[in-house]
Amino acid sequence: MVSAAQMKVIVTMPAYNVEKTLVQTYEALPVSLREHILLGNNVSEDNTAELAKSLGIDVITHERNLGYGGNLKRLYREALRRGADVVVEVHPDFQYEPSLADMLVEYIKRGFYDVIQANRIRSRQESLAGGMHAYRYFGNRALTLFENLWFGVTFGEWHSGMRAYHRSVIETLPLDSYPDTHAFASDILMDCVMYGFRIAEVPVPVRYESQSSSVNVPGLFAYAGRTVHAALKRPPWKKKMFGTGGSFAASTHVNGKKTNGG
Repeated sequence: MVSAAQMKVIVTMPAYNVEKTLVQTYEALPVSLREHILLGNNVSEDNTAELAKSLGIDVITHERNLGYGGNLKRLYREALRRGADVVVEVHPDFQYEPSLADMLVEYIKRGFYDVIQANRIRSRQESLAGGMHAYRYFGNRALTLFENLWFGVTFGEWHSGMRAYHRSVIETLPLDSYPDTHAFASDILMDCVMYGFRIAEVPVPVRYESQSSSVNVPGLFAYAGRTVHAALKRPPWKKKMFGTGGSFAASTHVNGKKTNGG
């Protein structure tokens, strides 16, 4: 297994019409993460692709809009094909704070966790102050409470759009079984729990502005229904024990030294 210093990190950006925020997101990323960035262009109607290329970002323009989840499926597979040891999802709409992405990566590189997600719900006041609408906040709280009780965990949220994965996670999970919609975010985390991967969170502030990507109210109801249905298909008594998922959990390298992963 490669040491932490040798691990290749690829940042994936699912993108649709992010011309106004792409440069801001890119420049906020830690310099250490700018070397390998892969942007999935969901047939944007603005200058997203050209602008990304001018920044030195590798662009994959899909033949059609694959949806949020479909975009990520292709990006994740391509990142693995290019030899990524850690795959990071960063939204180029500047909603999640990009400057903290390296903190997610370090927990994985040092061998503590297999999956790290950004938690934007540290407190109600902070979330609402960041521009999150009240209906979105309380909807997130209700769904997260249900999912936590169902799966027996205590995540701050289940619907984050900023995560880092060790490659063994993506290699193991059945990506094709997940929806191409925003429900992808919840489904993939459910299986990370079911497969016994080590998951943790890092608090990350968010900002909801006019350019931020979001689902409309009818879409949120559909998302909620889809999420509950997906959870019920995964009986919690069938989940594997925390820390037993994938080959990475068995042994890891911390600062170049082999250590137990559990």
